[in-house]
Amino acid sequence: MGLVGGGEGGCFVGGVRSLIRRKQVDSAHSNPSSAAATSHNQLAKALTVPHLVAIGVGSTIGAGVYILVGTVAREHSGPALTFSFLIAGIAAALSAFCYAELASRCPSAGSAYHYSYICVGEGVAWLIGWALILEYTIGGSAVARGISPNLATLFGGPDSLPAFVARHTIPGLDVVVDPCAAILVFVVTGLLCVGIKESTMVQGFVTTANVCAMIFIIVAGGYLGFKTGWPGYELPVGYFPYGVDGMLVGASTVFFAFIGFDSVASTAEEVKNPQRDLPMGIGFALSICCSLYMLVSAVIVGLVPYYAMDPDTPISSAFASHGIKWAAYIITVGACTALCSTLMGSLLPQPRILMAMARDGLLPSFFSDVNKHTQVPVKSTVTTGLLAGTLAFFMDVEQLSGMVSVGTLLAFTMVAISVLILRYVPPDEVPLPSSFQAAIDSVSQRLSESSSSTDINVENTKVPVVSFDDATPLLDGVPVTHPRVEKAAVRFSFFIDQRRKVAGWTIMFTCIGVFMLTSATSIRSLPDPMRFTLCGIGGLFLLSGLIVLTCIDQDDARHKFGHTGGFTCPFVPLLPIACILINSYLLINIGGATWMRVSLWLALGVCVYAFYGRTHSSLQNAVYVPATHVDEIYQSSASLA
Repeated sequence: MGLVGGGEGGCFVGGVRSLIRRKQVDSAHSNPSSAAATSHNQLAKALTVPHLVAIGVGSTIGAGVYILVGTVAREHSGPALTFSFLIAGIAAALSAFCYAELASRCPSAGSAYHYSYICVGEGVAWLIGWALILEYTIGGSAVARGISPNLATLFGGPDSLPAFVARHTIPGLDVVVDPCAAILVFVVTGLLCVGIKESTMVQGFVTTANVCAMIFIIVAGGYLGFKTGWPGYELPVGYFPYGVDGMLVGASTVFFAFIGFDSVASTAEEVKNPQRDLPMGIGFALSICCSLYMLVSAVIVGLVPYYAMDPDTPISSAFASHGIKWAAYIITVGACTALCSTLMGSLLPQPRILMAMARDGLLPSFFSDVNKHTQVPVKSTVTTGLLAGTLAFFMDVEQLSGMVSVGTLLAFTMVAISVLILRYVPPDEVPLPSSFQAAIDSVSQRLSESSSSTDINVENTKVPVVSFDDATPLLDGVPVTHPRVEKAAVRFSFFIDQRRKVAGWTIMFTCIGVFMLTSATSIRSLPDPMRFTLCGIGGLFLLSGLIVLTCIDQDDARHKFGHTGGFTCPFVPLLPIACILINSYLLINIGGATWMRVSLWLALGVCVYAFYGRTHSSLQNAVYVPATHVDEIYQSSASLA
């Protein structure tokens, strides 16, 4: 058999195929000439574990924890707030395990967008990247708007800031502008443009100040608790005034206090030793955050009965009730530094998401430029800063802050699905640029000659190759040397193919079951018969998927996927499926108004992809060949050069 060509497909078929095309994973064995980095300046390899911990802790611990303690304790958890933080931390750790494996195997910029593009397909990857753009822009703007009130409190009151940075209302428009927020965004943007190592060092100092403030709360509050006998725990209603259900509802609320560690994964391309440092950075950051949250909550709910907590300033009011009013200044400093650190953590990932999408051709190449002096994507960083600063100046984005959670949870869910795909159905085809066509033809000819030199029916041993360009010639043969070997190879190939199909369909039906189960348990307006039916079907799909994936073997090709020697996610498939279930439940329970806003943003993203990204994708004319032939094609390309 030689080269074959296909007829022209319709626009609809081509459009659907573009949604499922996947790009090549970076690996230590990739041919340098095919790497995207050859046409771009490289990001600086400057980050180590301490830098990653500073990014993770700084991005995660925001000022929200200073408020969540009071709100969740009063309304949901009571004195069991510590257990709510523990459960939420364990749930966040499920996603962290998935991120750690993918980040160490695929250490390139782009985070969840990058992993989705490799494991799922271009369409899903685009939506994840588009959602992350919204998340980081709105998140950065909301954080910046929260800094000026805390600074004003620190300096004496709401009107204590100088006029040029204080909030003002524009007459006739009822718009409250916040110059302080915009200035802080621009300062952070300039700092990020200087260099990744320099900006991370500054974030480390700011994060240290925040952690010191929390340690003060723990130590001073613990002393007061032992001195006064922990009045918050001596209650007739017991440790669980709202029951176990209230504690679980509180856990789902404080779960969002753990969002931020995924910023570590976005810097994967700038880590010196990603296989070792990225999992350690993610793990240490999440562990530190969970420990601080639990200790702070344990102290505060012990100082003041949960029903007497101030929902707006629970920590400072708890100290004030024991006669230590000056502690409010330290707590306010902690809140300010937490917000500043979170602002840096919000603005850091987005330029790298834009850069990764531009490298893949889905956005204009303007965003992919890396400054050769600072080795950071300056153009993307400045664009991000201008957009976030403008929003922070003109808009009170607090009502839009729920959209941040949607982007994060979508990313968490897709990362968990990507781990399942990596383990059971890793991509067995590799896209190569059309510049490799001569090498592909050469290898195809050698394989055809080798096949025709035997007396074996080649039709039974053909290895199909998929291309999204139907007019591109394809490799379609493999050499076989003996009839018995050929029969064994056919049986083995059939078994592998069937196992992959079973695994692929099982993953899909498991995700459908999760969606049905979480929807039925969350949508209160459903009639009981429909609710029970959906719960039963969804639970059956979920349980069956878990059993099937546990019983069948994982694909051996996973060992050669990306970079080897990094972190391996434990308890697969149980852990990723649990992660998908938790994140889907939280997604379904986000308000309808928030989903309406997110849907409008995603619809805009679909239009941008349809009219620009799909036709400018770097995979538009890619040729897909079996991964087993890639090294031979690279060698042939080198000899032809």
